[in-house]
Amino acid sequence: MTPRLVFREQARAELLAARDWYEERAPGLGLEFVRAVDAALDLITRMPEGFTALSGTVRHAVLRRFPYSILFAYDTDQVIVLAIHHHRQKPTRWQDNPG
Repeated sequence: MTPRLVFREQARAELLAARDWYEERAPGLGLEFVRAVDAALDLITRMPEGFTALSGTVRHAVLRRFPYSILFAYDTDQVIVLAIHHHRQKPTRWQDNPG
């Protein structure tokens, strides 16, 4: 069974902000960013243990082409997307706001 995908509110806001930023730079680039996120999420839901552990149950998947990682936690029922993290941001920023 494929685990359910759940986004923290903060992660969803980060995804939308990054998409909008890329789209402002070049039409269609925002869509390519979202496609890269979707491809990574597909792999995460199929093989969550295949990604590097960061801290406890938190793992991360590095996006292709874009300087972002998806930070997530999982159990047998769900994958929780904790952050869409830009590589130039403070590494533990996602922990600062648990919302």
